[in-house]
Amino acid sequence: MTTTVEFINKLRNSGLRPTKQRIKICEVLFNKETTFHFTINDLVKIIETEANEKISLATVYNTIHAFEKKGYLKEIPIDSNQSYFDTNVTDHHHFYDISEKKLIDLDEVDVGPINIQKSIPGKKIKSVEVLVKLDTDNQ
Repeated sequence: MTTTVEFINKLRNSGLRPTKQRIKICEVLFNKETTFHFTINDLVKIIETEANEKISLATVYNTIHAFEKKGYLKEIPIDSNQSYFDTNVTDHHHFYDISEKKLIDLDEVDVGPINIQKSIPGKKIKSVEVLVKLDTDNQ
């Protein structure tokens, strides 16, 4: 488990003042046994339920985006209107279940080799992460 001192350091490294509310956000995000996916609205509900704490949407939004910018969280855009965040910041793939609105980790071994043929002058590939969208199979 992560300590309050580590949370304070993460907040300061992200350019944020370590308030009681932001430390509570850290506890919910980084004191889990396993990584997880969430939207900002999901996280507000989780904080209210698990931590019995009301934190403004703006505070959660700003904290999450500061953590993402610093590399403590990864943003997974689903479409132009929706993004999920992941506490697992390693390069990995995802399924997105459209009907259940759920993001699911997809192991590297479950995806065959990806061979990118095109290159862009002056740029190099940083990572390749696949997002596979699933829909209900009503056959």
